[in-house]
Amino acid sequence: MVRDPSVPPDARSAAMRGFVQWIRAAAPYVYAFRGKSFVIAFGGEVVADDSFLGVVHDLNLLHSLGIQLVVVHGMRPQIETILAQQNLPSRYHNGLRVTDAETMDCVLEAAGQVRSRIEAMLSLGVANSPMAGAYNRVSSGNYVTAKPMGVVDGVDMLLTGEVRRVDTQAIQQRLDDGDIVLISPLGYSPTGELFNLSVEEVAMQVAVRLDAHKLVFLMEHDGVRNGRKRLLTDLSTRDAEALLAKEKGLPQDVRRYLPCAIQACDAGVARAHLLSRHMDGALLLEFFTRDGVGTMVASTPLAHLRNATIDDVQGILQIIGPLEEQGVLVRRSRERLEAEIERFVVAEYDNQIIGCAALYAFPDDRVGELAALAVHPDFRREGYGEALMQEIESRARKHRLSALFLLTTKTAGWFLERGYRPSTISALPQEKRALYNYHRNSQVYRKAL
Repeated sequence: MVRDPSVPPDARSAAMRGFVQWIRAAAPYVYAFRGKSFVIAFGGEVVADDSFLGVVHDLNLLHSLGIQLVVVHGMRPQIETILAQQNLPSRYHNGLRVTDAETMDCVLEAAGQVRSRIEAMLSLGVANSPMAGAYNRVSSGNYVTAKPMGVVDGVDMLLTGEVRRVDTQAIQQRLDDGDIVLISPLGYSPTGELFNLSVEEVAMQVAVRLDAHKLVFLMEHDGVRNGRKRLLTDLSTRDAEALLAKEKGLPQDVRRYLPCAIQACDAGVARAHLLSRHMDGALLLEFFTRDGVGTMVASTPLAHLRNATIDDVQGILQIIGPLEEQGVLVRRSRERLEAEIERFVVAEYDNQIIGCAALYAFPDDRVGELAALAVHPDFRREGYGEALMQEIESRARKHRLSALFLLTTKTAGWFLERGYRPSTISALPQEKRALYNYHRNSQVYRKAL
């Protein structure tokens, strides 16, 4: 490794520490994604752009990490160019090309050009580049069986078709053999006919029938934005449907891809992502960072509360550990936490524990203790602390408790704002009073339910 002498040692050290932290933060995603299948779709404009090499580098890295890749490409600009060269008209209906016999010849020519360019780029192994040492086998074939779309709103779509069947067995065999599977938006019929398909439908159908872990669309915009132009980093399918119905000014590519993302997630695909094709490294930033850079769609909200299980102990320890070090929370050993795990509720975001709280009931006194309320620093402004508190209060009511109390040394103001009032040690249940740590001198607060 050659060091740049112009970089001060302190800056170099900070950069190295940042790199180490990023690798460690990305590690859980690497483990989670290994062996999973991702369907990544993009239009022909991505292939034609000079930045496509960066996309190829990222695809190569994903493949090297053990992710099974299916790449579905479009070719609309390439078809337009060939049609213009041959002085042929370009006809669309509802955003789909009306494909006659002459147009189909242009579609096939464009498909050959785009597929060959992708295969060539994925075969790069240039020294001193991200592809150095890479050896990617690319597999393509007649994986998609299609049927004619027929007449739509009085318009005969001719050789424009719809997906009838996907040969998932053949695709999975190629993936298991270590190939990257490349699929063009073309479909074949049992009678030998050829149909022009939309890239978004092919990608969605392949992802669903392959039971893929992720479906990804690279598009012009950076994701889905609401009426206030705020980027929505995650959406449930129900919220996404409501947005499509409500927001009439959504960009054309969002209206193209978001319905397919919704349909895929409702049919069993774990996550769908809408990302900008213009952002260098968008795939890596979306997959290996917590916040991502686009919009992620899932069938259910990514954040929810649930009962803790023994498998959550490590996640809870990571949340409460820093607060125990600061003296905000009382220390709990792993053994104690495992023994009391049924008392805990956790807040989970995209399969990661981001918060917790516990209810300790004293039925004889008809009171309960709200304990170990903690939220990851990155989520403290998003209402999870209040949601956990309200969940504990709801569970206390179900236990027919009349009040909740808590002990705190640092966060009295937060609880005062939420209806808790100062109380005394003498008002604690006898069992809790006997365990009170006078060295910590915790303040007691109480709330009637």
